[in-house]
Amino acid sequence: MQGPEGTVGVPLENQGDLEMMDEMKQKIENSTKQVQPYFNPSSVLVDLFTYHAPTPEQTESYQRIRAAALALASVIDRECPAGADRTAAVRKIREAVMTANASIATHNASYR
Repeated sequence: MQGPEGTVGVPLENQGDLEMMDEMKQKIENSTKQVQPYFNPSSVLVDLFTYHAPTPEQTESYQRIRAAALALASVIDRECPAGADRTAAVRKIREAVMTANASIATHNASYR
């Protein structure tokens, strides 16, 4: 059924339906007014999830870490048979690089 301003609506059977809809609408409005923030992030959390532009010294550290990781990944790729374990080993090297870089970027900030 076409309503005012082009909206589509479902006809209600009686006045009780209208009253029930009004009550539900009021409950929803009241509940949203009482919502508090889920949490207040600590400064450490904010820092962990903030972009940290690298300094020139940090860029050099990142490059050394990536070079060492590439060397290890190359040995694993050459010496290990293809398969899930080799893939996992290379993935863990990537994770180690990302974690090491994060420690540099955040000056080793820790959540707990």
